[in-house]
Amino acid sequence: MTSRLRELIQQLGEAIHESVIESEQIAGVVQDIRKHGFDVLLMLEATIGLNEVSKETEEADAAAEAAGGTFTKNDVNFLRSLRISIEGEDNDELTQGEDEPQAG
Repeated sequence: MTSRLRELIQQLGEAIHESVIESEQIAGVVQDIRKHGFDVLLMLEATIGLNEVSKETEEADAAAEAAGGTFTKNDVNFLRSLRISIEGEDNDELTQGEDEPQAG
């Protein structure tokens, strides 16, 4: 891993931290908990995974984006893990058969 990549990962961690700190929704919920007589200690862990993109994958992703910005299976799974739905997509169609083992 290059020093530049480490620096970018550090920046990503800092950006996530800033997002949590500046979130009005989180601050509001913490304030409500404190009104009920409790102090709040919030500890989050972020795991950052990297997969090196091959030239073929990069070209395929660029073509898919140019064709209308469709999401890859990994994109959809990541968004769902954050409980983010995709507007205009049928969620059943996206997951159909993904979690079930393939016969054969």
